[in-house]
Amino acid sequence: MSTRRAHDAAVDAARAAGAIAMRYYRGGFDVTMKPDQTPVTQADQDAERAIVETLGAAFADHGFLGEEFGAKGPQDRRWIIDPIDGTRNFVRRIPIWAVLIALEEAGEVTAGAMYNPVTDEMYSAYRGGGAFLNGERIRVSAVTELAQAWFFHAGLGIVRKAGWWDGFARLIDGTLNQRGPGDYLGYGLVASGRGEIYAELDLKPWDIAPCKIIVEEAGGRFSDFDGRPSIYSGTALVTNGHLHEATLALLRRA
Repeated sequence: MSTRRAHDAAVDAARAAGAIAMRYYRGGFDVTMKPDQTPVTQADQDAERAIVETLGAAFADHGFLGEEFGAKGPQDRRWIIDPIDGTRNFVRRIPIWAVLIALEEAGEVTAGAMYNPVTDEMYSAYRGGGAFLNGERIRVSAVTELAQAWFFHAGLGIVRKAGWWDGFARLIDGTLNQRGPGDYLGYGLVASGRGEIYAELDLKPWDIAPCKIIVEEAGGRFSDFDGRPSIYSGTALVTNGHLHEATLALLRRA
């Protein structure tokens, strides 16, 4: 199976799921709380069902790992799904949320898409084929000095609770500008050259699977806070590549 075919299928499935989610976003929905105190809506569940149905019909030998319904089928080649990344924003009608879909083969993400149906922005990538925003190639920035970099972050409360506050403070002090868009958008902004650094924690693999390949295919670098290229450790740091080691050093300094 070609990674281009997987890419195109992910894009189509993300658009279909986004259309389902938008009907709830514009209308109404009930919110329930999971045991971990994160919200879930009918939109999350219906969107994930649609993705599994669509991709399952096209790739019968692939399995799934989804936020709402867990693992299903073979796991050596599987689609990793977050039907609505940014459900808290979705619930508050903040237009920063997206459908995330990635194909993982033998532990490596090879294709992915992240789609915000409110703004109609589709980020996508496939291994060796490049990264795209609405079909146009994107590249990370060429900034090589931390003092000229834009640093994006997500919620800061968890940063303090998890013990990373000092590292984040050093990055704030060492960079030119700081913004907190959170969720999928930080990865997209770095991949498209509109910022240089994004750091986030308290993550599951479905939160970041497509983000990894999109940033990498745009010429950037993805790792956890220990420098490992893993989507399973709960932390994520993406940069334009030029600033990755310097950013890790500030983040991890004892």
